[in-house]
Amino acid sequence: MTDQEKPLVWLGSSKKDLMALPRELRKFFGHALDFAQCGDRHSAVKTLKGFGNADVLEIIEDDSDGTYRAVYTVRFVEAVFVLHCFQKKSKRGIETPKKDMDIIRDRLKQAEAQVKELQHGKARN
Repeated sequence: MTDQEKPLVWLGSSKKDLMALPRELRKFFGHALDFAQCGDRHSAVKTLKGFGNADVLEIIEDDSDGTYRAVYTVRFVEAVFVLHCFQKKSKRGIETPKKDMDIIRDRLKQAEAQVKELQHGKARN
């Protein structure tokens, strides 16, 4: 683990969506996100396919009601961006539904824009 913990930045409804999950799932996802903030990877984390590299990750956890996921990116040195939290309802095996993938792509673009603004602001100072 690193000495410097990165901040978490919640995009869109990701924090509200996480808070709507059952308590044990919230605790589990929070613990796994803490690993990410410290530069580590929890054992329940996998690379999300469709993004070309290992900087978009998903935490996967099951409970009696189904499978839940929290997706985040470690692409940027400034922060860990939480992109999406949801219950997987896909009828086609392990594939992430297109609607959820679209949300993740849009929020990744939002994260990129926020980082550019941050970097631009630092360059001015």
